[in-house]
Amino acid sequence: MYILQKQLEKLKKLAVPGKVVVIYGARRTGKTTLLKEFLKNESKAHLMVSGEDITVHSYLSSQSVEKLTAFVGKAKLLVVDEAQKIPNIGLNLKLIVDHLSGIRIVVTGSSSFDLAHHTGEPLTGRKYTLKLFPLAQMEIGEIENIHQTEANLENRLIYGSYPEVVLMQDNREREKYLKEIVSSYLYKDILELDGIRHSGKIIRLLQLIAFQIGKEVSLSELGTSLSMSKNTAERYLDLLEKAFVLQRLTGFSRNLRNEITKNCRYYFLDNGVRNALINNFNLFHQRNDCGELWENYLVMERLKKQEYQDIQANNYFWRTYTKQEIDFVEDREGRLFGYEMKWGKAKPKIPKLWQSAYPDSSFELINRQNYLNFIT
Repeated sequence: MYILQKQLEKLKKLAVPGKVVVIYGARRTGKTTLLKEFLKNESKAHLMVSGEDITVHSYLSSQSVEKLTAFVGKAKLLVVDEAQKIPNIGLNLKLIVDHLSGIRIVVTGSSSFDLAHHTGEPLTGRKYTLKLFPLAQMEIGEIENIHQTEANLENRLIYGSYPEVVLMQDNREREKYLKEIVSSYLYKDILELDGIRHSGKIIRLLQLIAFQIGKEVSLSELGTSLSMSKNTAERYLDLLEKAFVLQRLTGFSRNLRNEITKNCRYYFLDNGVRNALINNFNLFHQRNDCGELWENYLVMERLKKQEYQDIQANNYFWRTYTKQEIDFVEDREGRLFGYEMKWGKAKPKIPKLWQSAYPDSSFELINRQNYLNFIT
């Protein structure tokens, strides 16, 4: 079964002559599936290749217009999957765009660090960028009704929303699949970067982060726990974000001296990956981290909504040294929107300092009764 991906329509609109569409996303989130669906209705001659095919490298890293022209041939659309594997891919794509009239190009990459580094400067003014996440509820909602969505919610919080996980019916199979992702795919791009040799420490770092969802992360404490410098811990976290494992939120501050901005909070792009890292697939009523899973899920689903619906926002958390806080803050449309996320029945009041410092802002509680409006 194919679940219609929201980025498909965007891809169709952006794939125009003289431009390169770059699709970023973690491994196994459906980039190749998206490309295949895109090509189903492609009537003109096209060429799809993989950057992991070593034979492709001699052509697409050649910096020879003649060799590139011969490789593309009569194709009017060039699709390159896992393009970050190809040396000098950005410069070669620029040569193709500049010298082959009417060519459309689509490339994917599972590491924004590598691909952005290789395509950034050469393709300035020549590219569009799309980001692909594990399936969003707004996508899954197309194949299930509201009652099924409610029934599946706890499973989503535990097993996440990788496409194959969503389509599986057996939880044991889901666990096995997620453990395979963690062991085989999660660190692949990071470990291929120069200077990264400590896979064990990356795993331990992620496990430490997994227990700090919704809390400020101290780089110094991480470094001490892992016997590495604060700067190395920061570098690893940055690479994990660029490899689409983690998502960072910074603290919001505009008016108050006691607002916390020094430390960041980190969320996993997928709940299932987080739970696989700590090997905890216990049923929801047996867990003591329900609030953390709920917050991680809502933050990521909201970011998916922003990406897929073109909602332009800067995202933060808000907290003061007097422990007043708001889980998620959007700065958009010239206003501040604060959201507090609660799995249980608690009904927190708007923090007084937030209300006095930002009187024109809004504040909303997101719980099981209204969360679908927040994420779809």
